[in-house]
Amino acid sequence: MIVLIIASSLASLALVLALLYLLILVRPRKKIRPRDALLCDYAHRGLHGNGIPENSLAAFEKACEAGYGIELDVQLSRDGVVMVFHDYTLVCMTGCDKRLCELDAEELTSLFLDSSDQTIPTFAQVLSLVDGRVPILVELKGEDLNTALCEKVAAQLKDYSGEYCLESFNPLLIGNIRKHLPDALRGLLYTNVCRDKKKSSALNIALTAMALNVVAKPDFIAYNKTDRDSLPVKLTTGLWGAPKFVWTVRSLEELEDAHKRGESPIFENCN
Repeated sequence: MIVLIIASSLASLALVLALLYLLILVRPRKKIRPRDALLCDYAHRGLHGNGIPENSLAAFEKACEAGYGIELDVQLSRDGVVMVFHDYTLVCMTGCDKRLCELDAEELTSLFLDSSDQTIPTFAQVLSLVDGRVPILVELKGEDLNTALCEKVAAQLKDYSGEYCLESFNPLLIGNIRKHLPDALRGLLYTNVCRDKKKSSALNIALTAMALNVVAKPDFIAYNKTDRDSLPVKLTTGLWGAPKFVWTVRSLEELEDAHKRGESPIFENCN
């Protein structure tokens, strides 16, 4: 009898936890229909290659000329300027063995990208260059609890007339940017963090399960193509109807497949 009571209690607890996960934790924001302009193909860090470095003004200009949306990465310099750069460290793209956040904007904009004549641009420079010609998809970079980037990015986008949406791996940043840009389309970047980092910490498990959607309340999910059939992706995009973005698409075949699946692809080397 005691065994049956314990089993029944555990089953009830499991059901409550499952419902909590399904109805609250993993659930994205209320289903919305994004503007069609934002459901496009995005050039990953601009149209780079053949001497044109990623996240450069030249790569963004080339994407504009080809009519592709632009995906780019932003983070703050030491003096609080929004810079467009992917890695947290500068060495791979510039040869400078420091973190981006350790240098002021003036120092960063003097660093050449990948042995080219292109330098690290500010977000303001990119917005001025694109000037609404194509949509932009802005990835908010951040590995900790600091959300200062959000206010800085929002201040510049409030005066921008072009189409844009925002995304991040960090649920806190996606949740915070909503305070500053309540009408902006916001998305959660998703991958199996436990697999990628080879570590099953509590935080990595929560991120892998999308259990922190309760904090982010994303409008869309931008998922690793490897994880498009994972349970969290299926629940958020299938059951709850969140729009689907996929990364990184690297062939024409993958691009066509993404279109057939109703995904907005973030691509490179497909043009």
